[in-house]
Amino acid sequence: MRTAGSALAIALLLLVPASGPQAQGTAPATTPATPLTLISTQGRRPVPTTLVNGQEFIALDDVAALFLVTVREDVQAGGITITYKGRTAVVSPDQPMASVGGRVVTLPAAAVRSGRRWLVPVTFLPRALALIYDSRIELRPASRLLLLGNIRVPRVTTRIDMSGPPTRATIEISPATPVTIAVEADRMVLRLDADAIDLAPPAANGGLIAQFRLGDPPAGLTILLSPRSGTARAIPTTADNVTRVTIDVPAAGQTDATPPAALPGPAAAAPTAGTSALSGARRSAIQTIVLDPGHGGEEAGARGPNGALEKVVTLEVAQRLKMLIETRLGMRVILTRDDDRAVTLDTRSAMANNSKADLFLSLHMNAGIAASTSGAEVYFLRLDKEGEEARRIATAEQVVLPVRGGGSRAIEAIRWDLAQASHVSSSGVFAGLIDAELRKQVPMGIRPLQQAPLRVLAGVNMPAVLVEMGYLTNGEQEQLAQSADFQASVAQSLCDAVATFRTSLDQPPPQ
Repeated sequence: MRTAGSALAIALLLLVPASGPQAQGTAPATTPATPLTLISTQGRRPVPTTLVNGQEFIALDDVAALFLVTVREDVQAGGITITYKGRTAVVSPDQPMASVGGRVVTLPAAAVRSGRRWLVPVTFLPRALALIYDSRIELRPASRLLLLGNIRVPRVTTRIDMSGPPTRATIEISPATPVTIAVEADRMVLRLDADAIDLAPPAANGGLIAQFRLGDPPAGLTILLSPRSGTARAIPTTADNVTRVTIDVPAAGQTDATPPAALPGPAAAAPTAGTSALSGARRSAIQTIVLDPGHGGEEAGARGPNGALEKVVTLEVAQRLKMLIETRLGMRVILTRDDDRAVTLDTRSAMANNSKADLFLSLHMNAGIAASTSGAEVYFLRLDKEGEEARRIATAEQVVLPVRGGGSRAIEAIRWDLAQASHVSSSGVFAGLIDAELRKQVPMGIRPLQQAPLRVLAGVNMPAVLVEMGYLTNGEQEQLAQSADFQASVAQSLCDAVATFRTSLDQPPPQ
């Protein structure tokens, strides 16, 4: 972007005086307005504007300097022409309109003369100039922002959901944007992967949150905490192209909301093999988890009385959970499907085994004969007699393979359909943790923790659990299952269970 001095290189020609009653009469009364802020890849700068009879205008000589266009009065064209790289827009001094390539563009007011300057409504920029320009022009009047070019400036809103203590707040970022969160003693800092932030008027301070304010760099947001606060916790989730950050701030001395010192963003580097995210720490026993959204494609699964589909709900929850686990726990997350397509049960098991995952979690919605049946249920594998025998021999069965050059060697092998046999005990522990966390957030069924001979679990060579998040055939639960709050609660519960299970495995054995 050139500075105002570049206007010397702009051809700004006023060839004839304006012909209309306004030019011959008294100049309109003008009042300076709060400047717009132009944001481009080259930085930001103020853009002066003027109020005329309550309508906001911008001077065409400022437009010429900012956008490197040529402006001139043209009698034959019947107005003021604005030309850029051979393309022209004509603004009428008599009518609230502009003509661009034969297309009429309406404006809230006609161009006006103030002294020796022509003024046009600021909406001329996105409505007309953008049609002849080679970069995107976006005007956000409420935020006083003028955006030029391919820059990312997400809209950010804040609200206090509960003053508490504990205090709960929600920050919504649209469109969805990766965010890195750091928690300090007296503040929390959110850094967005963006060029700037379009921050709506911050919510009124409440409870243990003292202030929301734009941070440094420009794409940062700082939440100042009260001296009475404890360590805050922030959990980001993404759905419907919106990133939501839920913030919980306990009072000093409360520990139920204590998070890690910093939450890595989605783009954070993975820990080096053999270490955890903390330098020098022992490698966690749980590095990779496979999330399995049930059904997909032509297999819609359970269907609610109002048309909700199991395949849709499971994918939405899996995507929320993936974001939570990646940002909060720093684990590698693999989805058996990330769109609406069919995946066979054997393929789901194979994906988990081939990726050498450490956990497998299959997500489903249930269906019942009675519409009143409701509640979440958690399953791990039940072994039949063959399976119990497999548990005994799973790590002892050997296959003899020939070796190049003669001879042979024996390797351990496990039948794919009996792979889960040696993990049933640890799967039961994981299932119990999920049951305990879900009870805190969502309605549970009459038999919330069960064992069953489920095919999708049988071939998985790692701890594996299947969760029925509720009954889609129950009208009330169908509506609940489609809500963002329910899906976020389920995802949070499952993430907490994964974290607890990982911690239990990472603890050193007693001496």
